[in-house]
Amino acid sequence: MLTYIYLIAITAEAMSGALAAGRRNMDIFGVSVIAFITALGGGTIRDLLLGHFPVSWTQHPEYVYLTVSAGLATIFLARFMHHLQKVFLLLDAMGLIAFTIIGCNVALELGYSTPIVVMAGMITGIFGGILRDVLCQRVPVVFRHELYASISLLVALLYLQLEQTGRRSRSQSAALVRLRHLLRGAAIYWHWSLPVFSYAPERWNDGPLSEQEQAGDDVGVEQTRRRWRREEQAADWGALRDLCGH
Repeated sequence: MLTYIYLIAITAEAMSGALAAGRRNMDIFGVSVIAFITALGGGTIRDLLLGHFPVSWTQHPEYVYLTVSAGLATIFLARFMHHLQKVFLLLDAMGLIAFTIIGCNVALELGYSTPIVVMAGMITGIFGGILRDVLCQRVPVVFRHELYASISLLVALLYLQLEQTGRRSRSQSAALVRLRHLLRGAAIYWHWSLPVFSYAPERWNDGPLSEQEQAGDDVGVEQTRRRWRREEQAADWGALRDLCGH
């Protein structure tokens, strides 16, 4: 069952990679490479880090044929993709479950400790998308939106707990898949995400402008500083009024 889910998942991931390549106007070779890396990159990185040789897909050339073919087929199916958004979300959820569990199993078979097993599951689940976004010159989606990596971490921990207690069964694995679907769907629907850290040193720098800024290379810096200070003062006054009961 897990094998079939894995094959469906790498097909969907390859198609998502092809679409990302299309947004960057890549040629057919670029589409094929991005599709292949998106689908199989996570497992490749996992095997290299864990010393698991030979790398999994090198023993299954059919995976290469499948992912490259899916990427090329996406070129002709791209106009219909917006009708399949919900299907892709479902396949994405299934894929993350399969990738995470397979990654955990590989690390367990090699005798690694619990933290490494969890990291192996997460790397398998999310690193293909990270490589796709980096090659397409984007900040990886997994670092910016929704609880994608966090849910992969939760799945890995729950699966490992079932494995260690000897309670894992087909029904419990199915329940784990359903839980993953519910969490992923809720994260997308309600826009759940982790807190975001925005570092802007000029916001807290009240000193004189640098020579580069004075030369006009960054004309709006001083105006931005002043706006931020006004916003912070307004927020402070608002908090003070609330505290005083006015």
